[in-house]
Amino acid sequence: MTKSKLLQMHNVGIVVESIDNAISFFTEIGLKLEGRAMIEGEWAGRVTGLGNQSVEIAMMITPDGHSRLELSRFLTPPTISDHRTAPVNALGYLRIMFTVNNIDELISRLTKHGAQLVGEVVQYEDSYRLCYIRGTEGILIGLAEELVIK
Repeated sequence: MTKSKLLQMHNVGIVVESIDNAISFFTEIGLKLEGRAMIEGEWAGRVTGLGNQSVEIAMMITPDGHSRLELSRFLTPPTISDHRTAPVNALGYLRIMFTVNNIDELISRLTKHGAQLVGEVVQYEDSYRLCYIRGTEGILIGLAEELVIK
C-alpha cells in the first residue's frame, strides 16, 4: 500500500454573512472570483456533518493561481456562532496573510471598504513590513510587504 502524501493546500474557507460584500472586499485585495455556486442536499451534509444543507459558495483565487479562498454563506442550517471579533490570541482564531507590494496604498484602499487597522504597521528586521486589519465582517487579514534593502 502506498503511503498517502500531501500534494498541495487547495483552499481556506470562511463563513460570511454577505457573500457579495466579501467578494467585493477580496477582489479589492487582488483575488479573482473563480466561480460561484449553490451546494445543497444531504450529500453535502454528510461531508460537513450538518445534515441537509443549503450553502452559497464563491471561490476566490490568488493572482499566482496557487491559493484559493472559499467564501460560504449558509442558508440552512443557519450559522450558530460568531468568531469575527475574537482577538488574535483566541483559541482557533482565523487569519489570512497576503503578501502585497505596497502595504500603505492597500490599507488606504481597504479602509474605504470598511477595513480597520488592528494595531499598527511594523517592520520586522530587514525583511517585512507587517500589519493586521479587520476586513469585511470583521475577518482578520494579515498583510506583509517584503522589503528590498540595498
